[in-house]
Amino acid sequence: MNATAEHRPVTVVGLGSMGSALAATLLDRGHPTTVWNRSPDKARSLVDRGARLAGTPQEAIAASPLTIACVLDYEALYTVLDPAAAELSGRTLVNLTSGSPEQAHEAVKWAHSHGAGYLDGAIMTTPPGVGDPAMMFLYSGSREVFEAHRSTLAILGDPLHLGTDPGLASLYDAALLGLMWSTMTGWLHGTALVGPGRTSATAFTPVAIRWLSTVAGFLTTYAPQVDAGRYPGDDATVDVQIAAIDHLIHAAAARGIDNALPELLKAAMQKASAAGHGQDSYASLIEVLRNPAAGEA
Repeated sequence: MNATAEHRPVTVVGLGSMGSALAATLLDRGHPTTVWNRSPDKARSLVDRGARLAGTPQEAIAASPLTIACVLDYEALYTVLDPAAAELSGRTLVNLTSGSPEQAHEAVKWAHSHGAGYLDGAIMTTPPGVGDPAMMFLYSGSREVFEAHRSTLAILGDPLHLGTDPGLASLYDAALLGLMWSTMTGWLHGTALVGPGRTSATAFTPVAIRWLSTVAGFLTTYAPQVDAGRYPGDDATVDVQIAAIDHLIHAAAARGIDNALPELLKAAMQKASAAGHGQDSYASLIEVLRNPAAGEA
């Protein structure tokens, strides 16, 4: 019996924590799944669940019209796939290996030179989140290739096609991770400020999360300002923000809390003010982020 579009064979190359989660999710949703890993022992639990273990990358790629690669880095990707490149002709490679936009551009050229369709991707969750439709999986590259495999990719998480530029998924990945680290570090700084001995992290966090929903509204307001390059300071100006962050810095210093993060933020605000944006909205800081020399004496 021919496989339906919903149950097409899939190959997963690379069985680290993330690759194993990808393969397990495909198996759970009924896809005939072939796996390959440099260390075959990592496939044991997947084989017990019904996966087919390929002996070589060539055998793994030949088993399915779609191969999903999730390995350590691009060097590892080419080490694995170069010897099997002939098998890629007429098939599709979805690369979920972390890397840079420049590496993604080279990879699509490499794949096309071997007659393969190619999508670059980024996984915006940890392994336990694979299979949750709320989790984002970012893809960039051929829209035609994406649509051909959308139903399969949707099993892993919500598939978002960002555009035909193959480097976009990697670029968004870097930008979103920066947002995550900045947000989590800000939350940790706030948690350190209100505790210990005064307020626990579990007590502070619901209030912080509620505040983040308000911050999300600020982003929605500021996005058109950034696109237009005009920053009306009708909510709170940069100079007002500089005065406000001094209160945070003083409170943290009085309690022995590291102030590297708020001092960095204040420095960026001061650069924006010096560049003529003191009466503009906070969104105007993008001008000094885009042009680090702006506002320097």
